Amino acid sequence: MSCRTFRVKMRLICGCSALLLLMAIPRACQAGNILVFPTDGSHWLNMDILLQALHSRGHNITILRSSKSWYIKESSSHYNTITVPVERSIDQTFVTQILFKVIEFERGALPLTSFLPMTLEMFGAMVEAHKTVGEYVSAMLGDRELMRTMVDSKFDLVLTDPCWGGGIILAKYLNLPLVYNVRWALATDGHLAFAPSPISYIPITGSGYTDQMTFFQRVKNVILHIITQMQDHLVAKLVYQDICDKHLGPDNNYNQLMLTADIWLMRVDFVFEFPRPTMPNVIYMGGFQCKPAKPLPQHLEDFVQSSGEHGVILMSLGTFVSELPADMTNEIAAAFAKLPQKVIWRYKGDRPTTLGNNTLLVDWMPQNDLLGHPKIKLFVAHGGTNGVQEAIYHGVPVVGLPLFFDQYDNLIRLKERGGAKILTINMVERDNFLKAIQEVLNEPSYTMNMQRLSRLHRDQPMKPLDTALFWIEFVMRHKGAAHLRTESYKMPWYSYYSVDVIVFLLTIALLFFLFFVGLLWSCFRLCLKRKMKSD
Repeated sequence: MSCRTFRVKMRLICGCSALLLLMAIPRACQAGNILVFPTDGSHWLNMDILLQALHSRGHNITILRSSKSWYIKESSSHYNTITVPVERSIDQTFVTQILFKVIEFERGALPLTSFLPMTLEMFGAMVEAHKTVGEYVSAMLGDRELMRTMVDSKFDLVLTDPCWGGGIILAKYLNLPLVYNVRWALATDGHLAFAPSPISYIPITGSGYTDQMTFFQRVKNVILHIITQMQDHLVAKLVYQDICDKHLGPDNNYNQLMLTADIWLMRVDFVFEFPRPTMPNVIYMGGFQCKPAKPLPQHLEDFVQSSGEHGVILMSLGTFVSELPADMTNEIAAAFAKLPQKVIWRYKGDRPTTLGNNTLLVDWMPQNDLLGHPKIKLFVAHGGTNGVQEAIYHGVPVVGLPLFFDQYDNLIRLKERGGAKILTINMVERDNFLKAIQEVLNEPSYTMNMQRLSRLHRDQPMKPLDTALFWIEFVMRHKGAAHLRTESYKMPWYSYYSVDVIVFLLTIALLFFLFFVGLLWSCFRLCLKRKMKSD
């Protein structure tokens, strides 16, 4: 064989090998251009994990943020930013004020007669928060140069969290496919917005019920459902519908726009959530932010190892709660001081006067890595979705101190499965708190139940994060997922519930009945006349 022939064959072999390699690369790895309208605060923490994973697969990520963003940094290695100037934003101060009012009410510092004013005040605060977001959205849509830049960027889809409405309106404005990273749609569970939801066994957030309700619990559940639906309707009408009318035209109903999302990436799964009807375009990715524990920083590892056979208790009340009333923290610290376990407590307030030598206060901690450490025996938590999912993933039992929003309902799901003990805020007194901790530590069933939930959660064909990434890339590949989306949202309520069909059928039945009665009456009169003639 000549050298020339040999070189030609080698080139052919190399060319074929390169072609086969290119064919072997999954289509999912094709880079996409993703526009993200995130929610600030704790919701950003899990959104950022999703964005890091998308960036690692070669996708270009662009984040929209306000100039007063609380959590979202302007510069990052895994995303670009577009910053919209605003005059105000939802921040730590706003959330802290609401938190302290809720705590005061729960602990009885406010009289019972203040319940209605308190409820109205909370609703007013929620509307004001959405109006703040609405101002941000209006400033963005009103900037023609910015919107022209977005159109020219040729994004493949919009990824957003629908607990605020801005991303929904933006996707319609840019005419792009829409994917949700979702747990809440405005003020209610995302399922209630579009999936069949029999409230006879689906507890409404805020009810504190399970999927097994008594008659009077179902009565309260129905009333609460009506109230939350009214709240959602009012928020949509008072804030987002005006923006739709101005920037999208009067024929675009916000509530219908919200239901046009191609994929709903739901931050729960049915290890955590009660079984319920769902829809084809709902993808469950509960616990997607969880991962095996990494080694701890040396100072934390030394502290954890110093606990010996007793182990460590971890306490965190989430990103929103930086401090609590002084008397409450002193009661908690005093209870911890009586325990043989070591305690790591994420807390930024003033140092409690009753703090024991076994308790370490920290401003921040690697929560996932600590929960995955074999020395951790118990997690004292507020019941946020992220913390609950991490506790399930690592099989750590929970003592819950719910404060507001969905936290009590999240913890109820753990309690119902035997993995948690719940204390309400008005029960946080050192003896009660100590008794609850000791019960969970000393009763093996709590740990056994959480470890069972952990095994169930992990036993999946794909990791939740990989599932979420697949479906985001699926939408980009196919320019949407309309074949999975129900068109029921276009139906009026009387058609959706077949009220018009029932009325029609009842009318037909009534006409037949009247015709039959009339026929009988005619026959009766005819027989009566014949009888009278014969007589």
